[in-house]
Amino acid sequence: MSRVEGLRANSSQFTLEGEPFRILGGSIHYFRVPRAYWEDRLLKMKACGLNTLTTYVPWNLHEPERGAFNFQDQLDLKAYVGLAAEMGLWVILRPGPYICAEWDLGGLPSWLLQDKGMQLRTTYPGFVDAVNLYFDELVPVIKPLMVKGGPIIAVQVENEYGSYARDEKYMPFIQNCLRSRGITELLLTSDNWEGLRYAGMEGVLKTINLQRLSFGAIHHLADLQPQKPLMVMEYWSGWFDVWGEHHHVFHAHDMLAVVSEILTRGVSINLYMFHGGTSFDFMNGAMDFGTYKPQVTSYDYDAPLSEAGDCTTKYQLLRNLLSQYHSEPLPGEPTPQERRAYDPVAVQQHLSLWDSLHFTCQCVSERPVNMENLPVNNNSGQSYGYTLYETTITSGGTLNSRNNIRDRALVFVDRQFAGCLDYKTHELALPDGAGAMTLSLLVENCGRVNYGKALDEQRKGIVGDILLNHTPLTGFTIFCLDMKPGFMKRLMSSGQWKSDFKSPSIPGFFQARLYVDGPPRDTFIRLPGWGKGVVFVNGQNLGRHWCIGPQLFLYLPGPWLRSGENQIIVFEEQKVDDKILFAENPDHGRTIDVYKLPFCTLL
Repeated sequence: MSRVEGLRANSSQFTLEGEPFRILGGSIHYFRVPRAYWEDRLLKMKACGLNTLTTYVPWNLHEPERGAFNFQDQLDLKAYVGLAAEMGLWVILRPGPYICAEWDLGGLPSWLLQDKGMQLRTTYPGFVDAVNLYFDELVPVIKPLMVKGGPIIAVQVENEYGSYARDEKYMPFIQNCLRSRGITELLLTSDNWEGLRYAGMEGVLKTINLQRLSFGAIHHLADLQPQKPLMVMEYWSGWFDVWGEHHHVFHAHDMLAVVSEILTRGVSINLYMFHGGTSFDFMNGAMDFGTYKPQVTSYDYDAPLSEAGDCTTKYQLLRNLLSQYHSEPLPGEPTPQERRAYDPVAVQQHLSLWDSLHFTCQCVSERPVNMENLPVNNNSGQSYGYTLYETTITSGGTLNSRNNIRDRALVFVDRQFAGCLDYKTHELALPDGAGAMTLSLLVENCGRVNYGKALDEQRKGIVGDILLNHTPLTGFTIFCLDMKPGFMKRLMSSGQWKSDFKSPSIPGFFQARLYVDGPPRDTFIRLPGWGKGVVFVNGQNLGRHWCIGPQLFLYLPGPWLRSGENQIIVFEEQKVDDKILFAENPDHGRTIDVYKLPFCTLL
């Protein structure tokens, strides 16, 4: 690929290589799709009539520990963008550093919060230094992929900063991060209606994010930028879900009516999401507009391509509509992936949480230490998962968290369950006992907030004193349970697994084996009779499960299985069943139409 002129926004219409160009885009995040399925999802995008792929770049995955970068395997951004080029797709890159995306801390690395004075998304020196080092690593990866030698036609500057807007120097700083490192392509910003009030930058095109054509949003954008092309950077094809509420749906014909109207007006569009995928591992984000609400593992989003890559009714309607904007017939649809409902498997062995602690990193501290400041992971702290805090008490009484639990703690006295503390429950009565007793608090980071004003307050674990009978507890031993692959391998080597299932210890790890006869196929794990926890298959963390729904399944991609024997481990907090089920299709639980939600909730 070698081109003289990239995407331009010098008139009311985009031009590409000097010719008029309409962006018909869709978002697919490489980090939410198993690498083995990248090609399948992009082929389906092309076959639907889209010409442009957009993707975020998650800083927290690419730099999981300070100074340690990863652009390999599942995170091979260069390979992903190169694959899009092979498909004949253009690419708009959204490298952050903040991306929102219903992703933990909006894609920012948690180790930034080791600094007590940290001010994220500002020109605070500690943030500026970290961002500069990130772009020093990222830009050499993406620069060869820019339009003169690759498919990237535009780069987004940060993400929805107009809704945050804490520092007027910040967006020019990010713009300069890109320009000073040789990124010459068209730069964009992306904001919802509220965020468009934020002053723009010279040479950076504003775009809008929306789901409904109300309040004259597109007219407003046109007034802000006369004689500039109009673009909806995020047309929300559905919505995301949080635990304990309903699954959001956006009916296909309602969506199509708005997309059709946008295209009729000559506006460029990017469907967010075209394919949502999955927030595997512990990577889901959370909402907090007065009440903390963690998001579910599935990022199905009710998008045109389902979580497992199925072409939905939305897909078919979009394909019919978009075919009108092409002079040549669209490519044929790729063959759907086969799925299987494997036979149920029985739990064969279990291992108590308490018997796994010698496989963890641990430290001793007089007062509680939050996850991010634990001396683990090359002093980058603990980012995700669980942290166990233990101390000795000599009496029962009233345990008061002072709202210092982030986000949910199971409380044990001498390893007997005593109750749960979280954002709503701050006090717990502990039983009396004879002599010294061990108080244990197993604290889960349920997901850091990814949007809004609370980003700087997303430290997890125990973030302040815990009181027993009005006196702060001291003398803690702290265990890091981030459940990374190394820990899971050590766990498997333990000789303490038990086969007797009459009185399994909870919390604990529960092991089953799935035998796959023939080529592995996609499936969905179901856990009726189980409570809350995490599922690992062949060492891959599939994400969280929780019986409160709405998500009552976990997507298990076929490429993560192997012919023959497969190992399944469930970490369970609350209650167990003696078997694990599989289904051919997901169960999204109770649904709610996003059109029935107040408009402000989608801003």
